[in-house]
Amino acid sequence: MHETKRAARRELFARRTSMPGEARGQADLATWKALRDFLIEAVEEGATVAVYRPFGAEPGAALEPELPERLAVVYKVLLPVLLPDNDLAWQVSVPVGPLEETGDDVGDGESSEPATGETGDAGAAAETLGPDAIAGAAAVIVPALAVSHDGIRLGRGGGSYDRALARLGPGVPVVALLRDGEFGLPVPAEPHDQPVTGVITPSNGFTSLR
Repeated sequence: MHETKRAARRELFARRTSMPGEARGQADLATWKALRDFLIEAVEEGATVAVYRPFGAEPGAALEPELPERLAVVYKVLLPVLLPDNDLAWQVSVPVGPLEETGDDVGDGESSEPATGETGDAGAAAETLGPDAIAGAAAVIVPALAVSHDGIRLGRGGGSYDRALARLGPGVPVVALLRDGEFGLPVPAEPHDQPVTGVITPSNGFTSLR
């Protein structure tokens, strides 16, 4: 099973990186609009939303301002910090300043943020919280390379998000951001896997898996 997942990751990484920068930018803008609309319906203004900072060819990496800063205009944003044992602590994102335009700007899809496990970099932060901070989130946005029809997520292989998501209460939406063609793929399930409750793709927007 592990080799099957490794092969799938390699293929999906290659597919993402081969996508032209302009196409990434257009896809990321559509993803952002779908995510924004979903959160308006699902989460109250000022609530806590756990998210990550996309990098490289990940969905959302081409957005300017970046995804956490866009969300921090409306919500309290938690960003993941990878611990030595592969668990996740959380940092409260500090808005960089007033953002008047958060709907139509995209870059070239090549973020300078380095990868850290599954999480990327936490960016500017005012406060570092422990692993249990995610239990207070009203919604969680997670990275994924693919998601099956029954919500099993293919991540980067560290298991960090599966540990974190196990701390959520019932009913908290967990949404994966994907490229077109990455939803509905077969993903082998393991006992520790925590399913997502929805996915967002550029062409189809939000799809609920509940």
